[in-house]
Amino acid sequence: MNDDYLKKIIIAIILVVLLVLSFFLLRPILLSVIAGFVLAFIFTPVYNWSSKFLKSKKLRAALICTILILLFILPIWFLTPVFIDQSIKLYLASQKINFIEILQNIFPNLLASEGFSTEIGMVIQSFVTKTTNSLVNSFSQLIINFPNLLFQFLILFFVFFFVLIDQEEIISYFRSLLPFTKDIEGKLFKSSQKIVSSVIYGQIVIGILQGILTGIGFFIFGVPNALLLTLFVMIAGIFPIVGPTIIWIPIAIYFFFIGNSFSAFGIIIFGISASMIDNFLRPILVSKRTHLHPALVLIGMVGGFFLFGILGFILGPLILAYLIIILEIYRNQKIPGILIQESK
Repeated sequence: MNDDYLKKIIIAIILVVLLVLSFFLLRPILLSVIAGFVLAFIFTPVYNWSSKFLKSKKLRAALICTILILLFILPIWFLTPVFIDQSIKLYLASQKINFIEILQNIFPNLLASEGFSTEIGMVIQSFVTKTTNSLVNSFSQLIINFPNLLFQFLILFFVFFFVLIDQEEIISYFRSLLPFTKDIEGKLFKSSQKIVSSVIYGQIVIGILQGILTGIGFFIFGVPNALLLTLFVMIAGIFPIVGPTIIWIPIAIYFFFIGNSFSAFGIIIFGISASMIDNFLRPILVSKRTHLHPALVLIGMVGGFFLFGILGFILGPLILAYLIIILEIYRNQKIPGILIQESK
């Protein structure tokens, strides 16, 4: 074994050890660091546009950071107590609902057997109880862990600020680390940039807008705990295939069941209008962008949520997207393909 080969082995071992130690060092704040990069990508168009009015990079980045801090911190500070209160009310209300009676009215033939309908009702009641109880605990943890959350937000915006002003140097640095040829690097960055845009604008932005419009209907027609349910609709709207209908249809059925047909029809109208946003906005936001197959996005979002939490809605599909891109490049196949498609 010659000296050069031995040195390479020693350097590789040292590098691996340092990478492992760095991972454990950054693990408590890793999601905040990643979120900072994602936010920087989202607001890069705004940052570039603001150069027409402000020439200083740091001043532009500081202004965007300040606006975002207000948009993040203030809603969390003021809305968390509201969410806790409404989640408790939702939990108490769910305990009073007779699911057996509702199911027997909707499916009288299917649930004719008293024993079978009782079993189904108990299963649904148990699921709803556990879900609403977990919801109350989750919002309560926001207050308990507020100092930690504040620290995480500081890390997030610190990363966001410096990625904005040094984005070109950061991209060049990452490209220099890739073990690919220039041609493959170009394909990888081009495809990944389009996919990130598609996931963020085609799923996240449209889902939030659908939730807002449906939430307006909830407030107009007097849906109890409308603010909390609006949050649920936003989250459901982000998921492909599932969509906001999974929230507003049961609410409309509930209003029909209690005899309030006017509110039920109003919720249906707003819900259908929110679903139509997808048909109007998606061609504008995702036009000529590379996008993932909806099934791949759904799987990535669900898996990402369980692994990373809320941030997993973005990270999950992106991880699968990068995997598919690298596999397709390795197979020397064209991108887009079956799982990664080009919008018309």
